[in-house]
Amino acid sequence: MRDWQNQAHVKYYCRYHVVFVPKYRRQSIYGVLRKDIGGILRELCRQYSVELVEGYAMKDHIHMLLMIPPKFSVSTTIGFLKGKSAIRIFRDYLQVKRNYTGRHFWGRGYCVSTVGLDEQMIRAYIKNQEREEKRQEQLKLEGL
Repeated sequence: MRDWQNQAHVKYYCRYHVVFVPKYRRQSIYGVLRKDIGGILRELCRQYSVELVEGYAMKDHIHMLLMIPPKFSVSTTIGFLKGKSAIRIFRDYLQVKRNYTGRHFWGRGYCVSTVGLDEQMIRAYIKNQEREEKRQEQLKLEGL
């Protein structure tokens, strides 16, 4: 059963699968920040009235399943999440490191797709992404 959301004059069910990466796809930062980035993004979603349904931080990218109210555009929401999370990450964790040009933490783009009837499949994909990536790597090594 779908959980429809309500606003003053709108009833909606708008879910999006979003993926974005750190600048230059740096992997070293995720060892330390991986769990904390999830907390930061969850808090920002709560502030912006966006529901973070499912999320997972990989070593070089973030997967999220978001329910975004129709009063916000997807691009505005992602811009808010990436901008405010970058500020928090630099302020709290990377104040000494200045190896990012202009203090940008995230890469410029993002990937987004709408979630229709395949929500359960996308939620499972987000949860099992790391296991599947390791399996693919193992198959590559065996093929050599």
